[in-house]
Amino acid sequence: MERIVLGIDPGTLIMGYGVLRVEEARAELVTMDVLYLKRIADYNLRIRRIFDSVVEIIDRHHPDHLAIEAPFYGKNVQSMLKLGRAQGVAIAAAMSRDLSFSEYEPRLIKQYITGSGAASKEQVAAMLQMQLGFSDEPRYLDATDALAAAYCHYLQLTHPMAALHQELKPKKHKPQSRRAAWSSFIDQNPDRIG
Repeated sequence: MERIVLGIDPGTLIMGYGVLRVEEARAELVTMDVLYLKRIADYNLRIRRIFDSVVEIIDRHHPDHLAIEAPFYGKNVQSMLKLGRAQGVAIAAAMSRDLSFSEYEPRLIKQYITGSGAASKEQVAAMLQMQLGFSDEPRYLDATDALAAAYCHYLQLTHPMAALHQELKPKKHKPQSRRAAWSSFIDQNPDRIG
């Protein structure tokens, strides 16, 4: 059974996209590129262009699913909000064509592609190049980031350990106060206190 997966790396200046064809347990690159939006000065027109372009990509390639990179949490709140809007518009475009979607954290995508959640964009691109056998390096790494989201979804579908993907996510621990940390140490090591 053939499936087509569209991957998107959302952005309001450059949006990457990649399309994979999945047949049996094999993935093949169909296309990857970027939507270059920097020349559009009006932010509203940029957002409209994202919507129209995603619809156009969907209509051209007829994907079965959208895999989209989740916005990462950075220090610049305005950048994060703009990224979230770009992601939301891309998802709305997919939903306007009755396309299901999955959202993947950037660290999880990197973990699936390279084995390290802290891998660089260049390492992700190199690993995809090796896995999918394409020779042309993309002009922008946003295209390979989008392809990585699609490939991550492919691995989720075909990898026998996909159900364990939650374990790959970094655990978030709340910092403890010194008093709570000391109490926890005493509870866990009663034989060392005396």
